Amino acid sequence: MANLINTERATVAYGTRTLLDGVSLGVEEGDAIGVVGRNGDGKSTLLKVLTGTLVPDSGRVTHTSDLSVGYLRQADDFEAGATVRSVIVGGRPDHVWAADAQTRSVVEHLLAGVDLDAPVSTLSGGERRRVALAEVLIAAHDVVILDEPTNHLDVEVIGWLAGQLTARPARALVVVSHDRWFLDAVCTKTWEVHDGTVDSYDGGYAAYVLARAERMRMAAGTEARRKNLMRKELAWLRRGPPARTSKPKFRIQAANDLIADEPPPRDSLVLQRFASARLGKDVFDLHRVRLEVGEPPRVVLDGIDWSIGPGARIGLVGVNGTGKTSVLRLLLGELEPVSGTVKRGVTLRIGYLSQAVRELDESQRVIDAVEDRRRITELAGGREISAETLLKDFGFVGDKLVTRVSELSGGERRRLQFLRLLLDEPNVLLLDEPTNDLDIDTLTVIEDYLDGWPGTLLVVSHDRYFLERVSDVTYALTGGGRCDLLPGGVEQYLADRAAAARPDPARSEPRAESAAARDRRTGKELSRIESQLGKLDDRIAALHESMAHAAADHVRAGELNAELTELLDKKDSLEETWLALAEDAE
Repeated sequence: MANLINTERATVAYGTRTLLDGVSLGVEEGDAIGVVGRNGDGKSTLLKVLTGTLVPDSGRVTHTSDLSVGYLRQADDFEAGATVRSVIVGGRPDHVWAADAQTRSVVEHLLAGVDLDAPVSTLSGGERRRVALAEVLIAAHDVVILDEPTNHLDVEVIGWLAGQLTARPARALVVVSHDRWFLDAVCTKTWEVHDGTVDSYDGGYAAYVLARAERMRMAAGTEARRKNLMRKELAWLRRGPPARTSKPKFRIQAANDLIADEPPPRDSLVLQRFASARLGKDVFDLHRVRLEVGEPPRVVLDGIDWSIGPGARIGLVGVNGTGKTSVLRLLLGELEPVSGTVKRGVTLRIGYLSQAVRELDESQRVIDAVEDRRRITELAGGREISAETLLKDFGFVGDKLVTRVSELSGGERRRLQFLRLLLDEPNVLLLDEPTNDLDIDTLTVIEDYLDGWPGTLLVVSHDRYFLERVSDVTYALTGGGRCDLLPGGVEQYLADRAAAARPDPARSEPRAESAAARDRRTGKELSRIESQLGKLDDRIAALHESMAHAAADHVRAGELNAELTELLDKKDSLEETWLALAEDAE
């Protein structure tokens, strides 16, 4: 393979901190590299060095002759007065650029609803970001280098982007992203930036987790590695869909041995019982709710009946603009329905993480922003966590403790606000895009705390990995005031969206291809439902065992029997869905 970009002993320092210390690496033709690491460890700096935007303090970077490099920065730098059309297609009229299928696809997916003749300066931050991404994709560079390309994209467009980068690859791709599903979908190699060095791993994110866990296993004693957060995520990855771990090219038996005695990430039954004790039977009950927002009014929910019980863990998806944030604000009480009723439990203590994180006092120092909360918080089963431990786990140590909130980065503010929410001991969490601006290590810490958090969780996110990791069921705002349960999760949502957008085939050959696509989708849905049925069977078996132990306690036995009835009803519903899909597949 030809070496396209070569870095030899590159060193970059800012003040007294060295971000890259004698780093030597290369980008070869055919590489699709995902770059991971904690916020501030030098991921963006590495991209700047690779593109030639930043000259290292020492060492050198060389490109092959006539190499074209497309670079998506975190901050755009459009020329003053530039229009969307001039940026992405060089000012060409519609009938010219639309003749190219690749350009047309990029514009349709990234810039739908954006006026191409509008000045870029008048666009929102998210729209400007998509314009910059479209510019890089349309230009057909030899090497494409992307810094957080999934920011401001919904889950459907992220899926399209992954397909775009793999179906029409550049000669090489380097991408920084916290979206672990995206990294797995497009990358064949992973670089981890930490402590001034860059470690390379074969495979996407799943392979990286396996390899990193194995490295930790070999470097530490048995008891130390049992305490590492990577083990819990590793266990979840290995129990998930096989596609997640199909890419590793190294032997994974050692990783399997590592997690042989690792329990599931969370015990849903224990958490539900604990949540019921804190919340009672009622959390949110929506009856015939119609919600409208904006001017002119746009319908978000229309005649919706929705009961959200104690311990429910719900992921909410939908394209940008469908009203996901408005639904959270409705549950919070900030918005009122046009008609219908929203009943809230009397014992609710709601913790709300907004996208803007306006709840923080800019003038406070980090330690003060935490100390005005309680010092100890309780997780499921009575386990207590101190504020000091939370600060350390969330990366607030040393000088960071006395840093003013106004001086924190977006990711640090996100971490601080989530930490404060945990200390408030809410029994309901409403999280609006909680993964924004966070690095992967911080996400694993948050996921670990959510595993042991007892209460009702409703999370809005475009991060498929995070949604699957922390939620048990998925709902989608599909337009027209609908809010639909998705037994097949995000995969079902994307398949349904693709089917709705696909025109009716006019010829037999496209018809056959459409049937094959439906068969693949049905197979995925059947597998997902089978997985859910297996989990339900385990929960039912555990309930039967609990009922046997509680035979003499009639009150407890009655409660367990009610839970059993609910689980059996869910199982019957899933089995009916499975049978219907199986009949269609025959």
